[in-house]
Amino acid sequence: MSETEKPKTTALIIDDEPQIRRLLRVTLEASGYEVNEAPTGQEGLVQAAQYRPEVVLLDLGLPDMDGLAVLKRLREWSRVPVVILSVKDRDAEKAAALDAGADDYVTKPFGTAELLARLRVALRHSEAHSEPPIFRSGQLVVDLADRRVTVSGKEVSFTVTEYNLLRLLVRHAGKVLTHRFLLREIWGPNAENQNHYLRVYIARLREKIEADPGQPSLLLTEPGIGYRLVEKD
Repeated sequence: MSETEKPKTTALIIDDEPQIRRLLRVTLEASGYEVNEAPTGQEGLVQAAQYRPEVVLLDLGLPDMDGLAVLKRLREWSRVPVVILSVKDRDAEKAAALDAGADDYVTKPFGTAELLARLRVALRHSEAHSEPPIFRSGQLVVDLADRRVTVSGKEVSFTVTEYNLLRLLVRHAGKVLTHRFLLREIWGPNAENQNHYLRVYIARLREKIEADPGQPSLLLTEPGIGYRLVEKD
């Protein structure tokens, strides 16, 4: 690439229809995109973690898993712009996709000019980067894309709630998260005053990720405020 040549924007197409993928590839490559394709949701998630695309075009009707499930998994660790492509044109489906974190919703069949314009808008509105799919702090390694946690090289299992709490702490690593914020995000708005929930689950996390749970060095208490997950070399 020459010094004056702009790097290409990378796009990932997750769609099980070969004809649609072919149309999208031709359209995007003609507009200067670099394109990867995935015919299933699971392969799409793998490629998203591996290639870190700058925009994702996601079909809702995938053969192996629901497109909304793919979107929700992706949003656990990435803020990459996602434009939904779907034959479903009902407001309920659109609202569900947007609520799950989609940036836009385009109904099939679509015009290529409109699609390219929506991609440009999604890219402009996106943040410059997404969170790295793998978080490391000391002996703790959390692979957000694969939902895999290891401590000192050994895989550790978590309940759904334990993992959701750890993931939330990882996504805000280095920041103090208040009791109310943690309770609301994990247990819902009606649990904002149930601090005992939090104490129990913080203790469980420390048992699993700390070398000495009684003297934590990763998951620290900020007295009277909340908790903070430390970023260590």
